[in-house]
Amino acid sequence: MEPEGAPDEARGEAARDEGRDEAAVSRFVERFAADLAEAGMQRMAARVFAALLVSDSGALTSAELAERLRISPAAVSGAIRYLSQVDMVVREREPGSRRDRYRLYNEVWYETLTRRDQMVARWESTMRDGAKVLGPGTPAGLRIAETADFFEFVQRELPKMLERWRAQQAERRATESPKTQTP
Repeated sequence: MEPEGAPDEARGEAARDEGRDEAAVSRFVERFAADLAEAGMQRMAARVFAALLVSDSGALTSAELAERLRISPAAVSGAIRYLSQVDMVVREREPGSRRDRYRLYNEVWYETLTRRDQMVARWESTMRDGAKVLGPGTPAGLRIAETADFFEFVQRELPKMLERWRAQQAERRATESPKTQTP
């Protein structure tokens, strides 16, 4: 559930956002959304996810998403439905209000990253650009930079993990083969 200061948090985020180049932030959101769509995510869901990702709080209302992305409430609803189904966002009720806020899950990348090295490399590059656009001292900028660092780590570690997987599978097959062979 959202902490009681949620409306103040949203106002604080708007104030922090005022110092940003909103056109550059919007271009970053659209670029990263295009990367996600190319990887297989629904386009509108990708845009909503990217908008949540660049928000300092990591959470926005349907109205805030519609305004930022210049889309209809129905488009937001469909995107949120998809993102909820794939466990990338959670819906939270604002205390004392009938409005919902949509928040990114913690460690969302750990749960959703399943694409190839090439896509991860593209995402890392986009995140590095986004961290510069958002500013290194902002919560969103720090979150984006941490995401870029995560993608760099995955690129480094994924080949090792795949190699271990292949070795494990080969070992399993070798131990199963004698059992399935008949004399």
